[in-house]
Amino acid sequence: MSENRVRVTQDSGSRWRRRAGEYATLTEALAVAEAGDTVTVRRGVFRENVVLDKPVHVVTADGPGTVRIDPPSGTALTVTAGATVRDLVIEGCDSSAPAVLIAGPKATAGLVGCRVDGHAAVGIEVTDQAEVLLTGCTVANPSGLGLRLRGEAVARFEECEVSAAGQAGLAVLEGSGARLHRCRLHHAAGAGVLLSDAGSLAELTGCEIYEIRGSGVQAESRAVGRLTDCEIHRVTGNGLTLDTEAELELTECRLHDLPENAADLRGRAALTMERSTVRAFGRGALSIWDPGTRVAATGCEIEDSTGDYPAIWVSDGAQLTLTDCALHDLPDALFVLDRDSRATVIDTSFSRIRSSAVSVSSGATVELARCRVQEAGTGLWFRDHGSGGQLTDCEIAEVATGVIVTKGADPVLRGCVVRGSAEAAVYVSAQGRGSFEECRAIQGRGFGFHVIDGCRTVLTRCRAEQNRRAGFEFSEPGPIAEGCTSDDVAPPPPAELPAQRAAQLTSAGPPLVAPPQISPIPDCRPADEALAELDALIGLATVKQEVRTLIDLISVGRRRMQAGLKAPSLRRHLVFTGSPGTGKTTVARLYGEILASLGVLQRGHLIEVARVDLVGEHIGSTAIRTQAAFDQARGGVLFIDEAYTLAPEDGARDFGREAIDTLVKLMEDHRDEVVVIVAGYTAEMERFLAANPGLSSRFSRTIAFPDYTDAELLEIARTQCVEHQYQLAEATAAALLKHFATLDRGPNFGNGRTARQVFETMVERHAMRVAQLPDPSTEDLQLLVPADLPLPHPHPA
Repeated sequence: MSENRVRVTQDSGSRWRRRAGEYATLTEALAVAEAGDTVTVRRGVFRENVVLDKPVHVVTADGPGTVRIDPPSGTALTVTAGATVRDLVIEGCDSSAPAVLIAGPKATAGLVGCRVDGHAAVGIEVTDQAEVLLTGCTVANPSGLGLRLRGEAVARFEECEVSAAGQAGLAVLEGSGARLHRCRLHHAAGAGVLLSDAGSLAELTGCEIYEIRGSGVQAESRAVGRLTDCEIHRVTGNGLTLDTEAELELTECRLHDLPENAADLRGRAALTMERSTVRAFGRGALSIWDPGTRVAATGCEIEDSTGDYPAIWVSDGAQLTLTDCALHDLPDALFVLDRDSRATVIDTSFSRIRSSAVSVSSGATVELARCRVQEAGTGLWFRDHGSGGQLTDCEIAEVATGVIVTKGADPVLRGCVVRGSAEAAVYVSAQGRGSFEECRAIQGRGFGFHVIDGCRTVLTRCRAEQNRRAGFEFSEPGPIAEGCTSDDVAPPPPAELPAQRAAQLTSAGPPLVAPPQISPIPDCRPADEALAELDALIGLATVKQEVRTLIDLISVGRRRMQAGLKAPSLRRHLVFTGSPGTGKTTVARLYGEILASLGVLQRGHLIEVARVDLVGEHIGSTAIRTQAAFDQARGGVLFIDEAYTLAPEDGARDFGREAIDTLVKLMEDHRDEVVVIVAGYTAEMERFLAANPGLSSRFSRTIAFPDYTDAELLEIARTQCVEHQYQLAEATAAALLKHFATLDRGPNFGNGRTARQVFETMVERHAMRVAQLPDPSTEDLQLLVPADLPLPHPHPA
């Protein structure tokens, strides 16, 4: 006789039914149970397909995990009424059926503390207008979907978990609705949450989605999702993928550790973000494509890209709005490209951007108001015809170049300030246009407003202050300046200028007239002064001789041309080889100044780059970066440090080769506009020159920079003492010479840098020593003694 393991308790109050009893199977017990009864199940495994078609309560007698429903095939548990189930383990292994099915408009069911384990088509399916509440339930279904809602079903999930799914963790389809609170979805495939079809809606609060082989959330076909205080991380695809008019709203969410895009949108999809953060992403934070696709972000933070891609990419007619956001520690921040693409950015900051904060190209437009760009390679770059927009009351500070306008681009800037630019505050070239109204260029180390190539730029009531070079530099006729002022010290203008070349500049006193193209540059030192500084450098005798020989050849060649004689054809590009800290960058800077003073280069400025500035991670981006660096160096010297890294020994698929090929073509196309100097270790530079057949022919000679001798290092230290008003006692000098002789001159030896570091250490130790004196004299404050030398470091065994 079989054991009775299921008890039916009469809770309905019906007078016309038999008494409660005990039964061997759930099927038998449920057959006699009526609405409102409680079915209590003892410990055991029930290999039957359970159907709840009455509003009964099914509970375990011995607590969670003690009762398993595990039929050989089909759906383990079907609910078609307002039943509740508590603490069951439900197992389904039929790949063509769900483990749990809740179906029908009368199925207002509830599952509490249940665990669904199996290899079914779906862990739990809710369909046909059913309504269900799941509380504290767990689903593990590594062969199929975790949870699926369809047929206008509605489900609420409280503190539930999908711990494994062979497909999406949660799929909301066919106009269904899901509300999740404090749930976790992880170790799923395809998507953590999949939303599809018009009318489908998922609302997640306090949820976590992670360890997904695919996207965190995928929404399509006009579905809608709302996420609040949720976290999405460690997925293999995009954090969010939206397509075909889907809509997603994020509030106070966190997206991080994503190898692809944090959000990828296409097909007129829409994303709204408020007070959310995006960080540690491999491609982009926001990748927005196609007409009608749009993103609006308010109070959000985007930071810490792990790749070399723009953080935000807006193309093919897509739209972006950023308000009160912060973007920082990125390779590039915002790229807007293609006609009808548009970005509106308000009260937003860009900081620590390695390349361009904002790039606009291929007919796109941007509108920036009250934004700040700080510590970037380029503040804003309007690249080509049709690209433009409007900037109002923006500030750009501590950048290489503030605003670049090229190739027919035509932006409008009003009330903007560029402060502390390394090159130019505003640089317009190659038929770029642009209108600048009441803009200021302040405290730049180069030009304020620099317009070349006869560009028809209009400057109205602009002001340049305390720029190291000229405040306004117009190399050719074309620019129009009205009511502009300059506090920069500049040479007096010529008495007369052709009308078409005159640009009105008004300072605090009488009006100034923009000078014509200047060669050499007004603030460029005479060649003798630069050569004197070269000669004053410590050591480097062979380097000085090589540079003087080149200068003599160039100078005499120009004189022969002026005399109508044939001048020797000289390649001015150079290879510098040697260890770090041997003065290569300093000599490159002086070489540019000397060529500018001789009229060979227009400006003579130095642009120093390395591999990270030239090489991107996808096809085409490397050529763009190399072109940008070359354009910045036009009129001066492009100095590529550790150039051999562009041609690694195992770099068959490395994009460094693309940078080399692009560079070779640019050197040929603009042979008289830029001098290129490549630098690095001797053996590695030989490999670099062999990477492209055209490289070796374009570099006229190699100049080797020897390591400094001990005596030369001492002389560098003496120079530092004089510059900072310290004195070396004779005994200190002797001890310092011995100290330099003991240093390990391995691959990491810093040469001149090491000498300066030793001096800085001596200054620190001197300060610690003198601070203990009750009343130090002036001599005490200046004199460095042997005790101030750095402590010796033992050589490695």
